[in-house]
Amino acid sequence: MAKGYGNRGFGGMGGMNMNMIKQAQKMQQDMLKMQQELQEKEYSASAGGGMVTAVVTGKHEVKSLTIQPEAVDPDDVEMLQDMVVAAVNEALRAADADASSTMSQLTGGMGLPF
Repeated sequence: MAKGYGNRGFGGMGGMNMNMIKQAQKMQQDMLKMQQELQEKEYSASAGGGMVTAVVTGKHEVKSLTIQPEAVDPDDVEMLQDMVVAAVNEALRAADADASSTMSQLTGGMGLPF
């Protein structure tokens, strides 16, 4: 065995490696907890000046959809459809932005994919 590379690891660096492993494990636990919390959160967005409101979860599930009666025009169903799509998409974007921001804070901006 080469001199200086005994049971202590590479030149006594074993303690530093264990510390890094512990930090990585803590970060992983924190990330899992944060992901669970994000999935349980609700995000709301409106379209058409509040005529349509969508609420989604962090799991990208539509929780509710509210349509004001005056938004329903039998002669212009396409406008209502567009407002529904816009409200749902905006709520989903809010959920994604919150998840991205929260994970970035947790990882210190390391740019890890989630």
